[in-house]
Amino acid sequence: MIVRQAQADDISRLAEIAARSYRAAFATILEPDAVASRDAAYFAERFTSAWERMLVVARQDDALGFLLMTDGHIDMLFMDPAAIGQGGGAQLLEAAEARGARSLECFRDNHGARRFYERHGWRVTRMYEREFAGTMRSFVLYGKGAAV
Repeated sequence: MIVRQAQADDISRLAEIAARSYRAAFATILEPDAVASRDAAYFAERFTSAWERMLVVARQDDALGFLLMTDGHIDMLFMDPAAIGQGGGAQLLEAAEARGARSLECFRDNHGARRFYERHGWRVTRMYEREFAGTMRSFVLYGKGAAV
C-alpha cells in the first residue's frame, strides 16, 4: 500500500468509502436518520473543496481509505470497511503526523477508533459535549506530540 496526495478525480471513490465507513462506524452511535444523511453525495460535495487537504492510501491505484487534515487537526480518517486491519489506517496516521497532525476529535463511544488512536500513541486531552446532527453528543479530543 502507498499513501499519496488525493486528486480531484478521487472524490467520488473517496465519498463512497466515507459513506460506507460512516454507516459501519456510527450505526450504533447515531440515530438512523443522522447516519443516512451522510451519504456519498454529502461527502462528495464536502470533498469538492477539501480534496487538496486529503491523503489517500491505495493498493495498485485502488483507494482503500483517506484522511482529511486542516491546520494540524485530523478532521476525518476513514477506511473502507473491507480494508480495516490491513495497515492502511496506520500508514495514513503516520503520514499525517509527519505533516504536522497534532489533534483529532472522536465520538466518545467510537471504541474501535479510540483503541486504534491510543494504540498509535494518541492521548485524550479533553472530554466534552457539543452539538452534532441536531443533538448534543459526547466527544474526546486526542493529542499527540506538542498537543498532549
